[in-house]
Amino acid sequence: MTSNPYCLPPKLEADLSLLLGYWDGLKRGDAEMPFADDVDPTALPNPDGMILIEVSETPMRFRVAMAGAEIRKICGDVLAGAFLDEIAGRYPLDYLHSQSSATVEGRTPTYYRHRPDSGRDDGPYARLMMPTWGDGRINMLLGAFTRS
Repeated sequence: MTSNPYCLPPKLEADLSLLLGYWDGLKRGDAEMPFADDVDPTALPNPDGMILIEVSETPMRFRVAMAGAEIRKICGDVLAGAFLDEIAGRYPLDYLHSQSSATVEGRTPTYYRHRPDSGRDDGPYARLMMPTWGDGRINMLLGAFTRS
């Protein structure tokens, strides 16, 4: 069995821990993940650092449905409706396409910790991505990043 390359650490940053608690609280009964239509962006613990990503199946692609104010401030208007494969490699979206794929494939929350390269001045951050269910499949990812 292969381990998930984006496994959750033993301890999450406070903002991300709150979001994981929110996601867990949305689950219905014994469901392994919440339904996408239960996610309320206005109820998120850190809406400025959140991102909602729509998942299309064939071919699998990821499109930014909504990004919080802090992410939009960093990335500008390039995010609105963009596909991740069109904007890859931009701070704070490093490895986001790969992490999104791992989240769908593993059907579980994933975590990424960015430590800047010596030549970049973008600062460290952490990101959490969580799957949600709709239309008989994982159709949206709820995510957030926090500077740390």
